Amino acid sequence: MDNHITLSLLVDNTSGVLSRIAGLFARRAYNIDSLTVGVTANPLISRMTIVSRGDEHVLKQITAQLMKQEDVRDVKVLAPDNSVNRELILVKVSADARNRGDILSIANIFRANIIDVQKDSLIIELTGSQPKLKAMLDMLDGYQIAELARTGITGLSRGLGDVRYL
Repeated sequence: MDNHITLSLLVDNTSGVLSRIAGLFARRAYNIDSLTVGVTANPLISRMTIVSRGDEHVLKQITAQLMKQEDVRDVKVLAPDNSVNRELILVKVSADARNRGDILSIANIFRANIIDVQKDSLIIELTGSQPKLKAMLDMLDGYQIAELARTGITGLSRGLGDVRYL
């Protein structure tokens, strides 16, 4: 049975690191469902959040292979019950005078932000868990979604117990 795993990696903030990590997944035919990367408070270190899937053996192999990488400083599994994970989506919805109010009501229910208003469209920004994002997209199902952009999941473990300072 395939499970999802969310990994938080601390890696050197140098050119080629992303390519090497992605290459590791590609060489072993592991899929990356989501990938986010950004510099940390330390400009020499970046945090990568990777979501992948596989059986328990595959997930252990992924973690072990990542730890062998020269640029990887730390690998942490973000367990769902002990971490906070979020994703950002931008949704451009076709909106005219007839349906604009209904679309705004849906956005308000999810505490989404309207970040652009045009005569024929709205852009909605929503940050949250994947179930929350899916629920809003389901509510918008009857409307024409012109474009959709997702950042991918990013996350941190709860508390200070397993923080690694580099």
